[in-house]
Amino acid sequence: MAINAVIDISHHNGARLDFAKAKADGILGVIHKASQGQANVDPMYRTNRNRARAAGLLWGAYHFATGSDGLKQAVHFLNTVGDFTDTLLVLDFEPNPSGPSMSLEEARAFNTHVAQQSGRWPGLYAGHYLKELLGTHTDPILANSWLWIAQYGPTAVIPPNWPTWTMWQYTDGAVGPEPHRVNGIGRCDRDRFNGSEAQLRKLWGAT
Repeated sequence: MAINAVIDISHHNGARLDFAKAKADGILGVIHKASQGQANVDPMYRTNRNRARAAGLLWGAYHFATGSDGLKQAVHFLNTVGDFTDTLLVLDFEPNPSGPSMSLEEARAFNTHVAQQSGRWPGLYAGHYLKELLGTHTDPILANSWLWIAQYGPTAVIPPNWPTWTMWQYTDGAVGPEPHRVNGIGRCDRDRFNGSEAQLRKLWGAT
């Protein structure tokens, strides 16, 4: 059983988002870009966090990875998030269009530090880039992280490093299966969760 109840957004989705309407449209959780590299911060992160939580939505934060020191990126991410109680933490591991991309070694350092500081392994958002780097091999450190697969097709193909997907970004709001839109948000990245609402809240660490 999978539920279509999560969206992921950033400042690119605009400044006038209505999270109450999104919740009424069946959305339970929002995962927002918090940081990128060692210094960049999403300008809408704090504003949207306050608005989404006020609407009663689960809140998550992701870090867009770049090809630089993984530990320093993790420190920057956690500093940006601040209090990470009840915040789902994720590493966005994909090709960087504006510079070097994160390596597997840097990803291991990032996720390990986040796990040590927060007490739980962050999610790993990834698609073809991770599949290319792993090939048929497994990575026991990254396997500690739950998988958030990005694949805009009828099914999600999973790297052998994980038994299944935990979340599946099936559309970017334009490509992939319907639905593409969410009331109050518009076209956006939408994500299925591989479980029930109770299991989603457990993953989030929320009661």
